[in-house]
Amino acid sequence: MLLPSAKDLRICFGHPAYQVKAAFDAMGTGVETFEVKTFDDYASRIGEADVVVVSGFWRNELLEQATRLKFVQSISAGVNQYDPAAFKTHGVRLASAQGVNMNAVSDHAMSLVLAMARRLPEARDNQAKKFWRPMISDLTQREDELAGKTMLIVGLGRIGDRLARLAKAFEMNVIGTRFSRVGEASHADEVHSFTALPELLPRADYVVLTCPLTPETENLIDATAFAKLKPSSFLVNTARGACVNEAALVSALERNAIAGAGIDTTVEEPLAESSKLWSLPNAFVTPHTGGETRQYEINVANILRANLEKLWAGDGELVNQIV
Repeated sequence: MLLPSAKDLRICFGHPAYQVKAAFDAMGTGVETFEVKTFDDYASRIGEADVVVVSGFWRNELLEQATRLKFVQSISAGVNQYDPAAFKTHGVRLASAQGVNMNAVSDHAMSLVLAMARRLPEARDNQAKKFWRPMISDLTQREDELAGKTMLIVGLGRIGDRLARLAKAFEMNVIGTRFSRVGEASHADEVHSFTALPELLPRADYVVLTCPLTPETENLIDATAFAKLKPSSFLVNTARGACVNEAALVSALERNAIAGAGIDTTVEEPLAESSKLWSLPNAFVTPHTGGETRQYEINVANILRANLEKLWAGDGELVNQIV
């Protein structure tokens, strides 16, 4: 499948905040582009585009009216919103933006681990109250060190492996799990099959999720998993909210079955005002900002340009190809 030439191509960029169009236009390709900031505008104009660059606005039923569409470049690394079978039926190619926020997400995950260890959310709350906390005699309530602690990374892909490298810089012991390629080189001290997770959980001081959301990872960390963790352990989720059973998480935090949780993703986003995660003192919530970086748009634009060049050349394999 060949795209129209650069002079005849039209690309639609659809996102309420990201400025990928500006980053792509700065490359000087000469391709005609337009941008929409609302779903209604996106849905009404998708029929004008040969290529769509999108994430949250995507709806599979729009394939029926997108008669010119040849290629969708997802802005996000996650592709749960796309139906590959429908894309194949309509002859539309699809690629993800996997890897664009590898540094940002792994940085964020390490930041949440540090925030838990150094009790930074509590310090910020105390600052707002102008309260200078006195020294603590209870050892279990003091800030802690990371050296010698064990981090269990669930999903040792590009993000997880970079996180392993960061954790090693803090002199942590690092265990990782993968669905495949268990024997492949990694920055983790140990690499295990994903199926070994139940036996690994009791060893962890910090469990960090960097895995994709799949049928195998949905509700992966549930009441059974929490029961295997040490009361002194922490959970950090920079994967997808649905990888954690939120009711079980709230229960574990309320009962102090685990020491705390750093949560960047939740099942419902934005997080409902009624959620107990807002007010639990041992929960630290960031609003799915783990992948946010000032380089994001440039990184996506680079993948988009590479894929356009491949499609123009008739190259069958795209960067981060899904369909």
